[in-house]
Amino acid sequence: MAATDAITSPRPRWENAPGAAVLCLGAGLVGGILTNMSQGWLPGAWNNLANSGAVWTMLAFAAGAALANRTDDHRVLAAAGALAEIGLVVGYYGYAEFGRDGLGSLTFPLLWLALACVAGPLFGIAGAWSRRGTQPWRRYVALGALGGLFGSEGLHYWLGLGYAPQAVACGALACGLPLLLGRTWKERGLSLAVAAPASFLTYQILYGFLNAVSG
Repeated sequence: MAATDAITSPRPRWENAPGAAVLCLGAGLVGGILTNMSQGWLPGAWNNLANSGAVWTMLAFAAGAALANRTDDHRVLAAAGALAEIGLVVGYYGYAEFGRDGLGSLTFPLLWLALACVAGPLFGIAGAWSRRGTQPWRRYVALGALGGLFGSEGLHYWLGLGYAPQAVACGALACGLPLLLGRTWKERGLSLAVAAPASFLTYQILYGFLNAVSG
């Protein structure tokens, strides 16, 4: 009976959540500084990825994926994703203020901080879902949402700005990430099927919001 209980009982909440929070925040700070510094390092159309919200969100996704085998608590996963994103914003604009010519208006730092508090928890949980196989639909949704984030950025470059090379680079990542992270061809195909509508939906919501705020 004891052996059966050990197998079927749910995994306990991870007790070292504060340590994970510190690590996620620290990783975000370092990532924000590096993305600010790396502008101009990448070649051609790929240079825009150094200033990409989708790339930033990958850190929240990675934080959730890293904790997937340690906790089932969605509150911990959401907090990890949020702290990673908040760290990115603080690191990026902190370096702009103290390492460059100043960050200027607080409008965009506050805007990205607000978006970090939305995207961070969502993609922290999605990252954990991408690692768990108990409910396959969660993996399709998680990988498709990640691909859709890059797809929406590609649509923005194509439809909003008319930058075809940058749109192609984002489109390659929108398709490539589900293909790379998927475990089977069925999973890859279903993740791509989720990524397509997710790209258009995220584009309408996110960039509609940003245009309304900035306009």
